Amino acid sequence: MTAFPEPARTLWTVYADSRRRPRRTHALGVEHREAALRLTGSPPEVVPERESRDAYVRRLEDMIYVCPWETRLRSWLAFERFRNEHAAGVAAAFVPPPLSERVMGDFEQWKRSGRTLRPHILTSTWHVPLDWFVPFARGERCLTLGTPGTGYGRTDDASEEHAGHGPATAAPTRTLSYVTSMGEARRRVAAALPVVRENLGDGTEEVYLLSAGRLETLGRWLGEFHPRGLVELDYGGLVHLLDDESLRTDESVAEMTVAITGMERGEAELTVAMYKRLLARWRPIRALESAN
Repeated sequence: MTAFPEPARTLWTVYADSRRRPRRTHALGVEHREAALRLTGSPPEVVPERESRDAYVRRLEDMIYVCPWETRLRSWLAFERFRNEHAAGVAAAFVPPPLSERVMGDFEQWKRSGRTLRPHILTSTWHVPLDWFVPFARGERCLTLGTPGTGYGRTDDASEEHAGHGPATAAPTRTLSYVTSMGEARRRVAAALPVVRENLGDGTEEVYLLSAGRLETLGRWLGEFHPRGLVELDYGGLVHLLDDESLRTDESVAEMTVAITGMERGEAELTVAMYKRLLARWRPIRALESAN
């Protein structure tokens, strides 16, 4: 909380104590439903008129951590990326050109105002980028299985004890997440960067593969936040594409750790084996993006 200047600090403190805010166990679903309602309108509301006043809240020991949703900023960034990645005709099928131009005009005005373009949340569709596994360790893993919305589930592995910071406040719901301290996340990325650069290069051609370029970008993003903050990786809606056994056996973070260690030690066979396991797990999930 201390990372926020006034009056934001006071506003978020009041928000964290509010009984009306979306609770941790429901917040992801609330955010998703709000986005879906905006996009299924006619015409779609690509970017909300006002910035979200909601945030993810985590209490550990005597500290309160707040991660603002920043829905408006993230929607702009996502739509800009969408337009850049698709042909004009394809983009127009989703958003009428006049609306698209108005949305991007508003974004350009936002940029000229000098306000931040750095979101507190990075989002990826249909997969977890391999570089996102690097800041974490296997012991920081929390898996909770159960039927969404029932309030019943079971927790494995870390048993909701995260990174030595004490018990999490999240109620049982189907989720797979990792959380670590900002210091550990930065240290792991910094240590992995020269190893990855030497062995895999800086290439950015294939967005689904690990490279020093993407790892360096992640490191810069982490470097812009408070050094006493937390970093969390949440599988989000991806957990609903995987059955319980697939989630139990998902050891992507551990496999990434072993792969990087293998690179560092020159153990090519071990590195290749771990890397192949990662790709074999995530390629079928990514393929669902274009499934008919």
